Amino acid sequence: MREYIIADNQDITKAGLMFLLSRQKEVSLLLEADNKAELISQLRLHPDAVVVIDYTLFDFGGAEELLVLHERFKEINWLLFSEELSLNFLRQVLLSGNSFSVVMKDNSKEEITTALQCAAKKERFICNHASNLLLNGNTNSNTTTATIQEDHLLTPSERLILKEIALGKTTKEIAAEKNLSFHTINSHRKNIFRKLSVNNAHEATKYAMRAGIVDMAEYYI
Repeated sequence: MREYIIADNQDITKAGLMFLLSRQKEVSLLLEADNKAELISQLRLHPDAVVVIDYTLFDFGGAEELLVLHERFKEINWLLFSEELSLNFLRQVLLSGNSFSVVMKDNSKEEITTALQCAAKKERFICNHASNLLLNGNTNSNTTTATIQEDHLLTPSERLILKEIALGKTTKEIAAEKNLSFHTINSHRKNIFRKLSVNNAHEATKYAMRAGIVDMAEYYI
């Protein structure tokens, strides 16, 4: 029997995972964490749980922070559960050990269920999408780098929103300033992260500074 911590701040995702896990015999306790601080508190109380985490929704500064938690809580099994993860992130995390598994939010219910079951047994699971990304990564790496450097990678609207993200503004703040809905800005944010192959605001900010979308003077005001 295993304890599960659902580290995700999307209500619909949490509800779906709760439903799937409630039907699994090997689950002894279901817990939630809406941010990194709550996750660390839960890890202290349940240091051998299975953590189902959408890394892209939490305020991690990079893969290194997640790997630090992995080193600190060595008995935890991590199931990465996101809409999109970059190739570099997957390589870095999966090479760190067998405690990390991967399944995507748009995978079938059967594949997600299998991933949850494997995690309970301390078995690694890597979904087909992630496997294909890793297998094809070496042949596409030069193309990917060149694509990232193209000026037309982001639309003008996305570049403006990326600049606001890089300046530290929240999705809610950007939506209010632009007189747009939270969901519209959140959709732009997801598209930006997907196009840039980044997982969080910290990585997106580094791109914005490299691309000249925001300069150092603006960043440190």
